[in-house]
Amino acid sequence: MLGYGCASIQTPTGGPKDSIPPKVLKETPANFTTNFKSKEINIQLDEYFKISNEAKEFSVSPATDKNPYFKIKKKFLNIKFQDTLAANTTYTINFGRGLVDYNEGNILKNYMYVLSTGNKIDSLTISGTVLNTLTKKPVLDATVFIIPISQDTIFGKRRANIFTTTDSSGVFNLKYLRPDTYRVYALKEEGGDRIYNSTNEEIGFIKDSLVLTKNTTGIKLELFKEEAKIFRIMDRKIEKDGKILFLFNKQLSNPAVRIIQPKELDASKITEFSKTKDSLSMWTENMNFDSIQVAIINNGIPIDTSVIRKGKKDDYKRELKITDNIPNSRIKPGTDLILSFSAPIGTKIDPSKITLLQDSISVNGLRIFKDTTSNSRYIFKFPWKLEKKYILKLEEKAFTGLFGGENKPFDKAFTRDEEINYGNLALAVTVPDTATHYIVQLLNQNGELLRENPITKSTTINYITYAIGKYNFRIIYDTNKNNKWDTGDVYLKKSPENIWNAGIEITLRANWDLEEKLTIPPETGAITLVPAPAK
Repeated sequence: MLGYGCASIQTPTGGPKDSIPPKVLKETPANFTTNFKSKEINIQLDEYFKISNEAKEFSVSPATDKNPYFKIKKKFLNIKFQDTLAANTTYTINFGRGLVDYNEGNILKNYMYVLSTGNKIDSLTISGTVLNTLTKKPVLDATVFIIPISQDTIFGKRRANIFTTTDSSGVFNLKYLRPDTYRVYALKEEGGDRIYNSTNEEIGFIKDSLVLTKNTTGIKLELFKEEAKIFRIMDRKIEKDGKILFLFNKQLSNPAVRIIQPKELDASKITEFSKTKDSLSMWTENMNFDSIQVAIINNGIPIDTSVIRKGKKDDYKRELKITDNIPNSRIKPGTDLILSFSAPIGTKIDPSKITLLQDSISVNGLRIFKDTTSNSRYIFKFPWKLEKKYILKLEEKAFTGLFGGENKPFDKAFTRDEEINYGNLALAVTVPDTATHYIVQLLNQNGELLRENPITKSTTINYITYAIGKYNFRIIYDTNKNNKWDTGDVYLKKSPENIWNAGIEITLRANWDLEEKLTIPPETGAITLVPAPAK
């Protein structure tokens, strides 16, 4: 039985906001008591507090058949054991993030009460860091937990009893442990139940079990998201303009779709899968159906079916919304203006309703091409000149959708950017092993991926006309040679493909041609666990 009670506390008003968590003033019996024989524990805090998520945050290790009963009495936490404790055993009561002050919710983080029914306290420790596997940056508030190997079947099913959370440097410390063989995991989750039960959560582990006979430090856990093992359609809907959208829980390698019902719509449908192949947009010749059933196919094999039903009051209106590739209104030198439409475009384009103004004067020479990679994207080519102001004007119905709908009036004002705002980089990359494949990724200073190049030998990669600013590089050791980064599998104890962040920052300056060298180090092996020095 779990429960707690508390007195009615009045909320004070005025003054600065309290940001200090509660403090423990006294523990009876004292923390780290040996030969423990009491049936209850009283812990005094320095302010009124409450219990948050007791079932998720509180744990007793080793577990008892019945959890202790926790009750608040003013500024005291009373703990009563409902089971007889085993002889000659160290018990740890971990409060996680479950003790918070009453008014502001400030957390008494990672507080533990330790006792032993024997004449000594187990004192072994495990420490290390938790990092993001892509960025190699420390992860705050990740849960690190260990499970005795004899109980590892609870992973993904029940919460582990021995856990802690990381600080802002990604550092963790698990204390007061007994000698045993453990599995070590790290988890960054959404639900807060400290159970790995979704591929949307990030997981990390060390491949081999840890035989704990002495204090161990230097454990590095890297968090990653697994690829979903079972394909599922996460969302499906018909948007107001008639586009049918499907979102998947994983990327597909060679996707396709077939309309099962109404079958007559299948031959004329238009489909576009996202670049990452984890979503689908589909348009049908008409909307004269009450429901539509489709089969999702990968590599020629149907993997799922789905039905979308129209609501009786749903009203769909074909229309063409327009977006462009120059949100800052400056077109990059040597590039074209691209307009993306919200639906596929047919052959009905009215050139008389398309005008290009240069310094407010209509000019000829604008060429329009359909993008061969998309049914809803068009390329506008023109010899854009410096110090000229351009306006592309589309009158209503300049473009007509393949299945109906027209654009509304659209104006886009822009100028051609100057070369002085861009630079070129020649990156000479040296590989350590020509038998290994690598992927060189270019990142901006916000860590966003801009470009990637698979390579198998030392080579020079040229980055032409990139905006001035700071850039970084990341290297993927492409072990299976499939030209992409592959994530791990916690159940198979398979780690993600290794990543090396170069740690150098390239600054492109105005109108510069920069030459840099990048030497990829050999791929590192397994993490070595380091026993802590004896005290």
